[in-house]
Amino acid sequence: MKIFKDMIFISVFALLLSSCSNFTFLKGCPDAEIEWVDMLMINDIKYEHHFPEPAQENLSITIEKGRELGKVTFKMADSACSNHKMQNGDAAFLNEGTIIYEIKGYPTSLIVAANDVVYVANTSKKAKTAGELYPMDKLVKNIYIESTEDGKRLHTFSQSSKDKFLAAFYELKLEDVQSLIDEDKLEGTRIFLEIELNNGVSFRQLYWSDSNTFHNGAIGNDEIKKVINDEVSNLKK
Repeated sequence: MKIFKDMIFISVFALLLSSCSNFTFLKGCPDAEIEWVDMLMINDIKYEHHFPEPAQENLSITIEKGRELGKVTFKMADSACSNHKMQNGDAAFLNEGTIIYEIKGYPTSLIVAANDVVYVANTSKKAKTAGELYPMDKLVKNIYIESTEDGKRLHTFSQSSKDKFLAAFYELKLEDVQSLIDEDKLEGTRIFLEIELNNGVSFRQLYWSDSNTFHNGAIGNDEIKKVINDEVSNLKK
């Protein structure tokens, strides 16, 4: 059972990506074949780069880099085993010395830029709620339901549903993800939600409707469940 649940934990993060896999082979590691997620860590926040879906490659993203936040000091794909614990300055694929920038108009706790690529917050030691992890007030353009097969956008939330979802989402408490896996919360019917910011940057929220739980540990409330169910119903019409 433990092996099965560990596989679920790995798949949660794999499902958030929509590009080809990236493998690194390191001698001396107990697991020499490592599949890395394109991520970096700075100011105690782990960020991930969310690749565009094949059907969305022509979507425009407009960002303006601001002040320098720091530099990459360790490239994990060259030297780290999978049990490596990330520290500030670590990155999976970015070369050492790569500068990490803020993006003007957006909180650095939400998104940053490095090597002309946008990275979205994934975990934060300080965040206790979904709103603290994703400070998106007045920054969200649209919310979509995606295909769980190829990530294609299938349905756009109505303006009313978007507003209700965000208001409720911001208040959701974050729980320990591994504990939720152990409790079988991340099982059952999955829904892919895509949040698109005003600058065109988008990222996925993986939601399990049976347990009303998100992949980042956010536990949904009645309002969240109702909004998502209503929009799924509209999709089926």
